[in-house]
Amino acid sequence: MNRSFILSTGSYLPKKTLNNDEIALTVETSDEWIRQRTGITQRHIADEGELTSDLAVNAAKNAIEKAQISVDEIDLIIIATTTPDKTLPSCATIVQNKLKCKNAFSFDVQAACSGFVYAITVADSLIKSNSRIKYALVIGAEIMSRVVDWKDRSTCVLFGDGAGAMVIKSAAQSNEITENSMKGIISANLYSDGNVDVLCTNGGISSTGDSGKIHMNGREVFKHAVDKLTASVEETLECNNLKITDIDWLVPHQANIRIIEAVVKKLNLPMEKVINTVDRHANTSAASIPLAFDYAIQKSKVKPGSLGLLIAIGAGLTWGSVLLRY
Repeated sequence: MNRSFILSTGSYLPKKTLNNDEIALTVETSDEWIRQRTGITQRHIADEGELTSDLAVNAAKNAIEKAQISVDEIDLIIIATTTPDKTLPSCATIVQNKLKCKNAFSFDVQAACSGFVYAITVADSLIKSNSRIKYALVIGAEIMSRVVDWKDRSTCVLFGDGAGAMVIKSAAQSNEITENSMKGIISANLYSDGNVDVLCTNGGISSTGDSGKIHMNGREVFKHAVDKLTASVEETLECNNLKITDIDWLVPHQANIRIIEAVVKKLNLPMEKVINTVDRHANTSAASIPLAFDYAIQKSKVKPGSLGLLIAIGAGLTWGSVLLRY
């Protein structure tokens, strides 16, 4: 069976940062309060004229340059986002236009914070079923700062903006992977349960005519996140006849350090194997995993031949995991 593997990664963060002390000037909070409860110290905020597609294009260019391919070689573009430029057309087609990727087909995936796990799974599935796809560009891009209520202390401290990208290559059309090599995406598990009330916005196109602002039941989200992410990892390990000790690294959704620590504790996985960027990026929703993964590669925390997991949970509730050898 044809497989796919990560050829390159890229990322982009807006230049503007907003630290906890600056937030404390507008809402009743403090740097200590935010750090203790979330692990976050700062977040990046898009400029007024920056669009989600702009962030995505910058991350994509970074990944394409590292892949040493031309935009004309890209056959598929998938963007995971909750904050697209427009209701239509898709953010992916806008990015396709800006990159001048004439030979690709493109679409968006909306699974909130789980979006990138969903998107990379869809890309892998399409590569396996469509022999004409050699290169897929998968991007997670968000401007969450525009859907938070900056007067709501419980949510505004959590989110930031950014974009991460991966170029995924078909193993069948590569000389870099032998037939017996395990490099690539090995398996994926996706889930949702229709629990739409614990994390949502209070608006939408067909209900209020606007995007609305984020509302969250923090305690419920925490409980579901820990239980569901742990179960997802355990099922992935069981299906692949692996033990947690076989895992070299874990890239979790960067929502909250307390959630990450609780999941890792239940899995009995050492924290040194966990990629953590929540302190500097905050929760960038669908962009958090590709941003963290690119950071981990830059810092040599994810090395060629190593085995790891991507895991995420988001509104819906949606969640899932991807097992891969880098």
